[in-house]
Amino acid sequence: MSKIDESRTFVPVRIAVLTVSDSRNLQDDRSGDTLVARITAAGHEVADRKIIRDERGEIALQLREWCADPDIDVVISTGGTGLTGRDVTVEAHRDVYEKEIEAFGTVFTIISMKKIGTSAVQSRATGGVAQGTYLFALPGSPGACKDAWDEILAYQLDLRHRPCNFVEIMPRLDEHLRRK
Repeated sequence: MSKIDESRTFVPVRIAVLTVSDSRNLQDDRSGDTLVARITAAGHEVADRKIIRDERGEIALQLREWCADPDIDVVISTGGTGLTGRDVTVEAHRDVYEKEIEAFGTVFTIISMKKIGTSAVQSRATGGVAQGTYLFALPGSPGACKDAWDEILAYQLDLRHRPCNFVEIMPRLDEHLRRK
C-alpha cells in the first residue's frame, strides 16, 4: 500500500502553472490559484505562472520553453481538456510529449467518477514527459485541480512516497539524451 516514508527527506520540485483560457486573467483564475496554493502548501516552488489562449501552437510553444528551462521540473496546465472545438490543450501536450503517462488519465478518471459520476468521461486529463520534465494537463475547474493534486500529484511529486514516485526517477528521465 502507498504511504509516506518519514525516514526520507522531502525534496521540493519547481513547478510551472499554465492556465489555458480565452477569458481568464490572474485576478479570476481560480483553477490556477488552487494549484498555486496546493503547490506552495506542499513545500514545492512555483517556478512560473502564465495564462495563454486556447491555441494549440501557443500552448505547445510554452510547454517546450518550460521543458527547455533547467529551473522547471514539472508543468501543470489547467483548462482546454474537454471536448469542444476550442479544447486543444491535450493535443498541444501530445505534440510535446516524448512519452505519455497513460495511467495518469485513467487514475484521474477513477478519482473523478467518485465525485462526478459518469460526467468524468468528458475529461481528457493527460500526463507525459519531455526533455526530462513532467507535464500534466488538468481540466479547468478548481475541483478537478484539487482532486488531481490531492489524490495523485501530491504523492507522486513527493520523494518520500512509497513504493515509488515521479521524483526518484527524475534524474533518469532524459538519460537517453546523454547516451553515446
